[in-house]
Amino acid sequence: MQNRDFVIENAAVVLPSGILKGASIKIEDRIISKIREGSINSSQKRINAHERFLLPGFVDLHSDAIEKEIEPRPNSFFPVNIAIFELDKKLASCGVTTIFHAPSFAEGEIGVRCNKKASEIIKEINRLKGRMSVKTMVHARFEITDDRAIQYLEALLKDGNINLLSFMDHTPGQGQYKEVASFKHYFGAVYKKSDAELAKIIDRKLSVKESVKSHVDYIVDLCKTMNIPMASHDDDSEEKIRWLKEMDINISEFPVNMDAACAAKKGGIHVCLGAPNVLRGNSQAKNMSARDAIVSGYGDILCSDYSPMTILHAVFTLHKHNILPLHEAVNIASLNPAIAVGISDNTGSIEEGKEADLTIVDIGEEIPRIVKTFVSGREVFSTSNSFF
Repeated sequence: MQNRDFVIENAAVVLPSGILKGASIKIEDRIISKIREGSINSSQKRINAHERFLLPGFVDLHSDAIEKEIEPRPNSFFPVNIAIFELDKKLASCGVTTIFHAPSFAEGEIGVRCNKKASEIIKEINRLKGRMSVKTMVHARFEITDDRAIQYLEALLKDGNINLLSFMDHTPGQGQYKEVASFKHYFGAVYKKSDAELAKIIDRKLSVKESVKSHVDYIVDLCKTMNIPMASHDDDSEEKIRWLKEMDINISEFPVNMDAACAAKKGGIHVCLGAPNVLRGNSQAKNMSARDAIVSGYGDILCSDYSPMTILHAVFTLHKHNILPLHEAVNIASLNPAIAVGISDNTGSIEEGKEADLTIVDIGEEIPRIVKTFVSGREVFSTSNSFF
Protein backbone atom coordinates (compact mmCIF):
# COMPACT_ATOMS: atom_id res chain seq x y z
CA MET A 1 0.00 0.00 0.00
CA GLN A 2 1.73 3.14 -1.24
CA ASN A 3 -1.19 5.47 -0.44
CA ARG A 4 -0.84 6.35 3.24
CA ASP A 5 -4.33 7.89 3.50
CA PHE A 6 -6.82 5.23 4.55
CA VAL A 7 -9.28 4.15 7.24
CA ILE A 8 -9.16 1.06 9.44
CA GLU A 9 -12.69 0.25 10.60
CA ASN A 10 -14.57 -2.26 12.73
CA ALA A 11 -11.59 -2.69 15.05
CA ALA A 12 -11.11 -3.21 18.78
CA VAL A 13 -8.73 -0.28 19.14
CA VAL A 14 -6.35 -0.60 22.08
CA LEU A 15 -5.88 2.91 23.48
CA PRO A 16 -3.61 3.83 26.41
CA SER A 17 -6.61 3.95 28.77
CA GLY A 18 -8.73 1.09 27.48
CA ILE A 19 -10.24 -0.68 24.47
CA LEU A 20 -12.66 1.02 22.05
CA LYS A 21 -14.65 -1.70 20.31
CA GLY A 22 -16.29 -1.33 16.91
CA ALA A 23 -14.10 1.69 16.27
CA SER A 24 -12.42 3.31 13.27
CA ILE A 25 -9.25 5.31 12.83
CA LYS A 26 -8.29 7.58 9.96
CA ILE A 27 -4.71 7.87 8.76
CA GLU A 28 -3.65 10.87 6.69
CA ASP A 29 -0.10 11.57 5.53
CA ARG A 30 1.44 9.04 7.97
CA ILE A 31 -0.47 10.45 10.96
CA ILE A 32 -3.48 9.20 12.93
CA SER A 33 -5.90 12.05 12.26
CA LYS A 34 -9.11 10.72 13.76
CA ILE A 35 -10.28 8.00 16.19
CA ARG A 36 -14.01 7.36 16.47
CA GLU A 37 -16.40 4.77 17.86
CA GLY A 38 -18.34 3.46 14.87
CA SER A 39 -17.66 4.51 11.30
CA ILE A 40 -15.76 7.44 9.82
CA ASN A 41 -17.17 8.97 6.66
CA SER A 42 -14.39 9.05 4.10
CA SER A 43 -13.76 8.29 0.44
CA GLN A 44 -10.34 6.95 1.31
CA LYS A 45 -9.30 3.29 1.06
CA ARG A 46 -10.87 1.25 3.85
CA ILE A 47 -9.57 -1.81 5.71
CA ASN A 48 -12.14 -3.84 7.64
CA ALA A 49 -10.46 -5.30 10.73
CA HIS A 50 -13.43 -7.64 11.33
CA GLU A 51 -13.43 -6.91 15.09
CA ARG A 52 -9.77 -7.85 15.50
CA PHE A 53 -7.54 -5.92 17.89
CA LEU A 54 -5.73 -2.86 16.57
CA LEU A 55 -2.60 -2.28 18.67
CA PRO A 56 0.14 0.31 18.56
CA GLY A 57 3.32 -1.15 17.13
CA PHE A 58 5.78 -2.41 19.71
CA VAL A 59 8.78 -0.28 20.73
CA ASP A 60 11.56 -2.74 21.48
CA LEU A 61 14.35 -1.06 23.46
CA HIS A 62 16.61 -4.10 23.77
CA SER A 63 17.07 -6.72 21.08
CA ASP A 64 20.35 -8.51 20.54
CA ALA A 65 18.75 -10.77 17.94
CA ILE A 66 21.00 -9.10 15.36
CA GLU A 67 23.96 -10.93 16.91
CA LYS A 68 22.34 -14.30 16.28
CA GLU A 69 21.48 -13.30 12.72
CA ILE A 70 25.13 -12.49 12.09
CA GLU A 71 26.65 -15.37 14.10
CA PRO A 72 24.02 -18.15 14.32
CA ARG A 73 26.70 -20.62 15.40
CA PRO A 74 30.02 -19.93 17.12
CA ASN A 75 32.52 -18.54 14.59
CA SER A 76 30.08 -18.86 11.65
CA PHE A 77 29.44 -15.32 10.39
CA PHE A 78 26.99 -14.03 7.78
CA PRO A 79 27.36 -10.63 6.05
CA VAL A 80 26.12 -7.86 8.32
CA ASN A 81 23.99 -6.12 5.69
CA ILE A 82 22.14 -9.35 4.83
CA ALA A 83 21.49 -10.01 8.52
CA ILE A 84 20.08 -6.51 9.02
CA PHE A 85 17.70 -6.76 6.05
CA GLU A 86 16.50 -10.25 6.95
CA LEU A 87 15.90 -9.39 10.61
CA ASP A 88 13.99 -6.28 9.56
CA LYS A 89 11.42 -8.51 7.82
CA LYS A 90 11.03 -10.65 10.92
CA LEU A 91 10.53 -7.61 13.12
CA ALA A 92 7.68 -6.32 10.96
CA SER A 93 6.01 -9.74 11.13
CA CYS A 94 6.30 -9.65 14.94
CA GLY A 95 4.56 -6.27 15.25
CA VAL A 96 7.74 -4.40 16.18
CA THR A 97 7.60 -0.96 14.56
CA THR A 98 10.52 0.65 16.42
CA ILE A 99 13.61 -1.44 17.11
CA PHE A 100 16.70 -0.68 19.16
CA HIS A 101 19.30 -3.17 17.92
CA ALA A 102 21.65 -3.89 20.82
CA PRO A 103 25.19 -4.88 19.76
CA SER A 104 27.60 -5.43 22.63
CA PHE A 105 31.10 -4.14 23.25
CA ALA A 106 32.70 -6.96 25.23
CA GLU A 107 36.09 -7.79 23.73
CA GLY A 108 37.17 -11.41 24.04
CA GLU A 109 33.86 -12.82 25.29
CA ILE A 110 31.80 -13.69 22.20
CA GLY A 111 32.99 -13.45 18.61
CA VAL A 112 30.43 -10.96 17.35
CA ARG A 113 30.85 -8.79 20.46
CA CYS A 114 34.42 -7.73 19.80
CA ASN A 115 34.74 -3.97 19.61
CA LYS A 116 35.67 -3.75 15.95
CA LYS A 117 32.77 -5.99 14.92
CA ALA A 118 30.26 -4.22 17.17
CA SER A 119 31.33 -0.87 15.74
CA GLU A 120 30.97 -2.25 12.19
CA ILE A 121 27.46 -3.50 12.97
CA ILE A 122 26.38 -0.14 14.35
CA LYS A 123 27.75 1.74 11.36
CA GLU A 124 25.94 -0.63 8.98
CA ILE A 125 22.68 -0.24 10.90
CA ASN A 126 22.94 3.52 10.57
CA ARG A 127 23.89 3.30 6.89
CA LEU A 128 20.91 1.12 6.08
CA LYS A 129 18.24 2.36 8.49
CA GLY A 130 16.56 4.59 5.90
CA ARG A 131 15.84 1.47 3.83
CA MET A 132 14.36 -0.59 6.64
CA SER A 133 10.66 -1.44 7.00
CA VAL A 134 10.64 -0.59 10.72
CA LYS A 135 12.04 2.43 12.53
CA THR A 136 15.61 1.46 13.32
CA MET A 137 17.73 2.67 16.24
CA VAL A 138 20.91 1.58 18.01
CA HIS A 139 21.28 0.51 21.63
CA ALA A 140 24.99 0.15 22.37
CA ARG A 141 25.77 -2.19 25.27
CA PHE A 142 29.01 -1.43 27.10
CA GLU A 143 30.67 -4.16 29.17
CA ILE A 144 32.29 -1.86 31.72
CA THR A 145 35.31 -4.12 32.28
CA ASP A 146 36.31 -3.60 28.63
CA ASP A 147 38.42 -0.43 28.67
CA ARG A 148 39.30 -0.97 25.01
CA ALA A 149 35.69 -0.18 24.07
CA ILE A 150 35.97 3.47 25.16
CA GLN A 151 37.52 4.77 21.94
CA TYR A 152 34.90 3.04 19.80
CA LEU A 153 31.96 4.25 21.90
CA GLU A 154 33.33 7.77 21.99
CA ALA A 155 33.59 7.93 18.20
CA LEU A 156 30.15 6.42 17.63
CA LEU A 157 28.50 8.73 20.15
CA LYS A 158 30.11 11.84 18.69
CA ASP A 159 29.04 10.78 15.18
CA GLY A 160 25.42 10.41 16.29
CA ASN A 161 25.33 6.65 15.73
CA ILE A 162 23.98 5.64 19.16
CA ASN A 163 20.42 6.28 20.43
CA LEU A 164 20.57 4.43 23.77
CA LEU A 165 23.55 3.19 25.80
CA SER A 166 23.55 0.62 28.58
CA PHE A 167 26.15 -0.42 31.12
CA MET A 168 26.75 -4.13 31.70
CA ASP A 169 28.95 -5.98 34.16
CA HIS A 170 29.10 -9.74 33.69
CA THR A 171 31.89 -10.25 36.23
CA PRO A 172 31.06 -13.40 38.23
CA GLY A 173 30.08 -12.81 41.85
CA GLN A 174 27.39 -10.20 41.25
CA GLY A 175 24.63 -9.26 38.82
CA GLN A 176 23.41 -12.04 36.56
CA TYR A 177 26.15 -14.47 37.55
CA LYS A 178 26.27 -14.69 41.33
CA GLU A 179 28.50 -17.74 41.17
CA VAL A 180 31.58 -18.37 39.01
CA ALA A 181 30.12 -21.78 38.20
CA SER A 182 27.00 -20.23 36.63
CA PHE A 183 29.15 -17.92 34.48
CA LYS A 184 31.26 -20.85 33.30
CA HIS A 185 28.24 -23.03 32.64
CA TYR A 186 26.50 -20.42 30.48
CA PHE A 187 29.48 -19.25 28.44
CA GLY A 188 30.88 -22.76 28.19
CA ALA A 189 27.64 -24.36 27.02
CA VAL A 190 26.22 -21.58 24.83
CA TYR A 191 29.38 -20.09 23.37
CA LYS A 192 31.61 -23.18 23.49
CA LYS A 193 34.32 -21.55 25.61
CA SER A 194 37.02 -23.82 27.02
CA ASP A 195 38.04 -23.73 30.68
CA ALA A 196 41.23 -21.88 29.69
CA GLU A 197 39.28 -19.27 27.72
CA LEU A 198 36.82 -18.79 30.57
CA ALA A 199 39.64 -18.36 33.09
CA LYS A 200 41.22 -15.71 30.87
CA ILE A 201 37.94 -13.79 30.58
CA ILE A 202 37.36 -13.85 34.33
CA ASP A 203 40.95 -12.87 35.17
CA ARG A 204 40.75 -9.87 32.85
CA LYS A 205 37.47 -8.69 34.37
CA LEU A 206 38.93 -8.87 37.86
CA SER A 207 42.20 -7.21 36.87
CA VAL A 208 40.56 -3.99 35.64
CA LYS A 209 38.16 -3.61 38.56
CA GLU A 210 39.91 -0.53 39.95
CA SER A 211 39.74 1.42 36.69
CA VAL A 212 36.10 0.69 35.88
CA LYS A 213 34.65 3.74 37.66
CA SER A 214 36.62 6.26 35.62
CA HIS A 215 35.56 4.54 32.35
CA VAL A 216 31.91 4.59 33.32
CA ASP A 217 32.04 8.20 34.53
CA TYR A 218 33.54 9.30 31.22
CA ILE A 219 30.87 7.57 29.08
CA VAL A 220 28.07 8.78 31.38
CA ASP A 221 29.25 12.38 31.03
CA LEU A 222 29.49 11.99 27.26
CA CYS A 223 25.93 10.62 27.06
CA LYS A 224 24.61 13.44 29.22
CA THR A 225 26.32 16.02 27.02
CA MET A 226 24.76 14.48 23.92
CA ASN A 227 21.36 13.85 25.55
CA ILE A 228 21.56 10.07 25.00
CA PRO A 229 19.29 8.03 27.31
CA MET A 230 21.08 5.44 29.44
CA ALA A 231 20.26 2.08 31.00
CA SER A 232 21.88 -0.33 33.43
CA HIS A 233 21.92 -4.10 33.04
CA ASP A 234 21.27 -6.86 35.61
CA ASP A 235 21.00 -4.64 38.68
CA ASP A 236 21.12 -6.69 41.85
CA SER A 237 20.81 -4.39 44.88
CA GLU A 238 19.34 -1.19 46.29
CA GLU A 239 22.88 0.19 46.35
CA LYS A 240 23.16 -0.29 42.59
CA ILE A 241 19.85 1.51 42.08
CA ARG A 242 21.07 4.45 44.16
CA TRP A 243 24.07 4.61 41.84
CA LEU A 244 21.74 4.76 38.83
CA LYS A 245 19.96 7.76 40.30
CA GLU A 246 23.24 9.51 41.02
CA MET A 247 24.30 8.97 37.39
CA ASP A 248 20.90 10.05 35.96
CA ILE A 249 20.40 6.61 34.41
CA ASN A 250 16.64 6.14 34.07
CA ILE A 251 16.24 2.52 32.91
CA SER A 252 17.05 -0.64 34.85
CA GLU A 253 17.18 -3.63 32.51
CA PHE A 254 16.49 -7.12 33.83
CA PRO A 255 17.00 -6.53 37.58
CA VAL A 256 17.87 -9.92 38.98
CA ASN A 257 15.84 -9.76 42.19
CA MET A 258 12.78 -8.12 43.73
CA ASP A 259 14.82 -5.85 46.00
CA ALA A 260 16.46 -4.16 43.03
CA ALA A 261 13.22 -3.98 41.02
CA CYS A 262 11.35 -2.51 43.98
CA ALA A 263 14.07 0.07 44.63
CA ALA A 264 14.04 1.10 40.97
CA LYS A 265 10.27 1.50 40.94
CA LYS A 266 10.31 3.57 44.12
CA GLY A 267 13.15 5.67 42.73
CA GLY A 268 11.25 6.58 39.58
CA ILE A 269 13.46 4.44 37.34
CA HIS A 270 11.88 2.46 34.51
CA VAL A 271 12.13 -1.30 34.99
CA CYS A 272 12.65 -3.17 31.72
CA LEU A 273 11.84 -6.89 31.76
CA GLY A 274 12.33 -9.61 29.18
CA ALA A 275 9.34 -10.81 27.18
CA PRO A 276 10.89 -14.32 26.99
CA ASN A 277 10.86 -14.41 30.80
CA VAL A 278 7.17 -13.40 30.86
CA LEU A 279 6.22 -15.93 28.20
CA ARG A 280 8.12 -18.83 29.78
CA GLY A 281 7.16 -17.87 33.33
CA ASN A 282 10.72 -17.86 34.65
CA SER A 283 14.27 -16.66 34.10
CA GLN A 284 16.66 -18.92 32.19
CA ALA A 285 19.38 -17.74 34.61
CA LYS A 286 17.25 -18.66 37.67
CA ASN A 287 16.84 -15.01 38.59
CA MET A 288 13.64 -13.03 39.22
CA SER A 289 10.44 -14.02 37.44
CA ALA A 290 9.26 -11.14 35.26
CA ARG A 291 5.66 -12.19 35.86
CA ASP A 292 6.16 -11.92 39.62
CA ALA A 293 7.72 -8.48 39.22
CA ILE A 294 4.77 -7.24 37.16
CA VAL A 295 2.27 -8.68 39.65
CA SER A 296 4.10 -6.70 42.35
CA GLY A 297 3.92 -3.53 40.25
CA TYR A 298 7.67 -3.38 39.58
CA GLY A 299 7.84 -3.75 35.79
CA ASP A 300 6.76 -1.11 33.29
CA ILE A 301 8.64 -2.01 30.07
CA LEU A 302 8.83 -5.23 28.06
CA CYS A 303 11.58 -5.88 25.53
CA SER A 304 12.29 -8.85 23.30
CA ASP A 305 15.82 -9.42 24.71
CA TYR A 306 16.90 -12.14 22.27
CA SER A 307 13.57 -13.18 20.68
CA PRO A 308 11.41 -10.63 18.79
CA MET A 309 8.43 -12.96 18.50
CA THR A 310 7.96 -13.05 22.28
CA ILE A 311 6.63 -9.51 22.77
CA LEU A 312 3.22 -10.22 21.24
CA HIS A 313 2.83 -13.48 23.15
CA ALA A 314 4.07 -11.99 26.43
CA VAL A 315 1.48 -9.20 26.15
CA PHE A 316 -1.37 -11.66 25.65
CA THR A 317 0.05 -13.97 28.33
CA LEU A 318 -0.17 -11.15 30.87
CA HIS A 319 -3.79 -10.60 29.84
CA LYS A 320 -4.67 -14.32 29.76
CA HIS A 321 -3.36 -14.86 33.30
CA ASN A 322 -5.20 -11.77 34.61
CA ILE A 323 -1.93 -10.11 35.53
CA LEU A 324 -2.76 -6.94 33.60
CA PRO A 325 -5.71 -5.66 31.59
CA LEU A 326 -4.91 -5.92 27.89
CA HIS A 327 -4.42 -2.18 27.36
CA GLU A 328 -1.93 -2.00 30.25
CA ALA A 329 -0.08 -5.05 28.93
CA VAL A 330 0.14 -3.32 25.55
CA ASN A 331 1.37 -0.09 27.14
CA ILE A 332 4.43 -1.78 28.63
CA ALA A 333 5.46 -2.94 25.15
CA SER A 334 4.71 0.31 23.34
CA LEU A 335 3.94 3.55 25.18
CA ASN A 336 6.12 3.07 28.26
CA PRO A 337 9.34 2.25 26.37
CA ALA A 338 8.66 5.21 24.05
CA ILE A 339 8.34 7.46 27.10
CA ALA A 340 11.56 6.11 28.62
CA VAL A 341 13.66 7.14 25.61
CA GLY A 342 11.82 10.35 24.77
CA ILE A 343 9.99 9.40 21.56
CA SER A 344 6.42 9.15 22.89
CA ASP A 345 5.33 12.39 21.21
CA ASN A 346 5.55 10.56 17.89
CA THR A 347 4.91 6.88 18.58
CA GLY A 348 4.04 4.24 21.17
CA SER A 349 0.25 4.59 21.34
CA ILE A 350 -2.84 5.04 19.20
CA GLU A 351 -3.61 8.72 19.66
CA GLU A 352 -4.56 11.49 17.28
CA GLY A 353 -1.50 13.35 16.04
CA LYS A 354 0.89 10.42 16.40
CA GLU A 355 2.45 8.48 13.56
CA ALA A 356 0.44 5.48 12.36
CA ASP A 357 2.65 2.73 13.79
CA LEU A 358 0.05 -0.01 14.10
CA THR A 359 -0.55 -3.74 14.06
CA ILE A 360 -3.74 -5.74 13.57
CA VAL A 361 -3.90 -8.88 15.72
CA ASP A 362 -6.15 -11.89 15.24
CA ILE A 363 -6.91 -14.01 18.33
CA GLY A 364 -9.45 -16.32 16.74
CA GLU A 365 -7.14 -19.31 16.70
CA GLU A 366 -4.94 -20.98 19.31
CA ILE A 367 -2.50 -18.10 19.64
CA PRO A 368 -2.53 -14.39 18.73
CA ARG A 369 -1.27 -13.66 15.23
CA ILE A 370 -0.06 -10.48 13.59
CA VAL A 371 -1.98 -10.08 10.32
CA LYS A 372 -0.91 -6.57 9.30
CA THR A 373 1.76 -4.13 10.45
CA PHE A 374 2.00 -0.45 9.49
CA VAL A 375 4.92 1.91 10.05
CA SER A 376 4.15 5.61 9.60
CA GLY A 377 1.04 4.57 7.70
CA ARG A 378 2.91 2.28 5.30
CA GLU A 379 1.94 -1.38 5.25
CA VAL A 380 5.15 -3.34 5.92
CA PHE A 381 3.72 -6.78 6.66
CA SER A 382 0.57 -8.68 5.78
CA THR A 383 -0.55 -12.28 5.92
CA SER A 384 -2.90 -13.83 3.34
CA ASN A 385 -5.70 -11.60 2.09
CA SER A 386 -8.09 -14.34 3.15
CA PHE A 387 -8.03 -12.74 6.58
CA PHE A 388 -9.85 -9.70 5.19
